[in-house]
Amino acid sequence: MKNTALTSTHKDLNAKIVPFAGYNMPVSYEGVNAEHETVRKSVGVFDVSHMGEFLITGDKALELIQKVSSNDASKLVDGKAQYSCMPNNEGGIVDDLIIYRFNEEKYLLVVNASNIEKDWNWISQHNTMDATMRDLSEEYSLLAIQGPKAAEAMQPLTDVDLSAIKFYTFEVAPFAGVENVIISATGYTGSGGFEIYCKNEDAQKIWDRVFEAGADYGIKPIGLAARDTLRLEMGYCLYGNDIDDTTSPIEAGLGWITKFTKDFINSEALKAEKENGPKRKLVGFELDERGIPRQGYDIVDDNGKVIGVVTSGTMSPSLEKGIGMGYVPTDVAAPGSKINIQVRKKALPATVVKLPFYKG
Repeated sequence: MKNTALTSTHKDLNAKIVPFAGYNMPVSYEGVNAEHETVRKSVGVFDVSHMGEFLITGDKALELIQKVSSNDASKLVDGKAQYSCMPNNEGGIVDDLIIYRFNEEKYLLVVNASNIEKDWNWISQHNTMDATMRDLSEEYSLLAIQGPKAAEAMQPLTDVDLSAIKFYTFEVAPFAGVENVIISATGYTGSGGFEIYCKNEDAQKIWDRVFEAGADYGIKPIGLAARDTLRLEMGYCLYGNDIDDTTSPIEAGLGWITKFTKDFINSEALKAEKENGPKRKLVGFELDERGIPRQGYDIVDDNGKVIGVVTSGTMSPSLEKGIGMGYVPTDVAAPGSKINIQVRKKALPATVVKLPFYKG
């Protein structure tokens, strides 16, 4: 297992460390519910340095990105980021990612930790135009400072007006006494905040300064377990759960990042799927009775016939009810539709709802 630049700090904080995507990662410190509430109400810090970063540069950079990604990266301007996915040739998704544009010949692709090697090989395989590629994943650390008080708490650490960094925009600026830090607002929690990309050697200094600045705001370290409950309350997809090599962006509700104004890998097949309508859809649901849906649980109809599967599920700390996402036939995918979740030997009634679960 690899360590992040901050693993020893997490151990000093008595974090529960688990192997995740090849790294020793903090899953929790004081407990998922307390950490979840910290992010929803004040400010918390995640070490997500296991994520992958690829730098794509040169006059062919955009051409390569347009070929491998579903969204239209030509719409990006300097300082803007874009959520996208990389379709495979079989109708599924290689990975979802965020694309950052620094200038017309410099882009950063941020990919999922478990897919770094797979994604690198996939993009390299399609780099027939010889764009310049660099894997920076081992060199950079990433902190996600999340919560409604994040901007106010972190403002003393930079001259950049943090409140002016809108969702899916970023700045490169000094932060916590470190030059050339990427400060972005592409959060995965639904409670606002920032991501800080820095060199590994600067991670501890920034971590310490962040916690000093946030002391009066009740800042706390947050583990990956709370990150999962926070993103699920927002209905955000997690690769490996809700999307993977077998799920199409159309059925996953990612048609909004699938732009047919350009050609990309498997775009013709995905366009046909969109026009014809998918046979199944990823939906959010809430349990009508007490219970906790979990990944892999069957979704059944009133006769007990299996019609789908839960891809993500939890007891929502904010809503105090069982929530989840899963794939169901299109005819029961509309909000208000009734389905059942097989929780052990009991089929619990559930209602399909419009995402996000957490309205803020």
